[in-house]
Amino acid sequence: MGGSISLGGDIRKLTGHMRKLKNISFAATNEVLAQIARTSTRDRFREQKAPDGKAWIPSIRVKEEGGVTLTQTSRLKNSIRAKSDDTGFAVGTNVIYARRHQLGDKKAVLIKAKKKRGLRFQVGGRWITKGSVKVKIPARPFLGISEDDLLEIKATLEEMVSNG
Repeated sequence: MGGSISLGGDIRKLTGHMRKLKNISFAATNEVLAQIARTSTRDRFREQKAPDGKAWIPSIRVKEEGGVTLTQTSRLKNSIRAKSDDTGFAVGTNVIYARRHQLGDKKAVLIKAKKKRGLRFQVGGRWITKGSVKVKIPARPFLGISEDDLLEIKATLEEMVSNG
């Protein structure tokens, strides 16, 4: 799962206090935090929003046919996994096109037909057949920690410290 995010400020101070407590399991704590982040990441597909709260640019398919951006087959959303251990947690996916959707691609991406008859799609109510098309993909970030995530993580850590 490429990339990483470090939490600072109050969270760092809080985790420092937690390290002093003997009866807190960091593996268990990080598992809880990983599941918070995974759930939030999956919820973004329903909300159609980036971690910073900005709405995703709707896909052409959604504009033409309706539905939900990045969710035609739900493969990307369903691939979101969390892993954790006593040193931290990560949330990500191994779907090959995830990076392109997370970061966008300002260069035109060439999509080629796998079959002789070509790519067939509808634009403005007209059916078009092409051997290939170039598409620019806007960034639609789904991975990351939102302000709400930080508040939930902080509340979870505070609860664990007070109970520990």
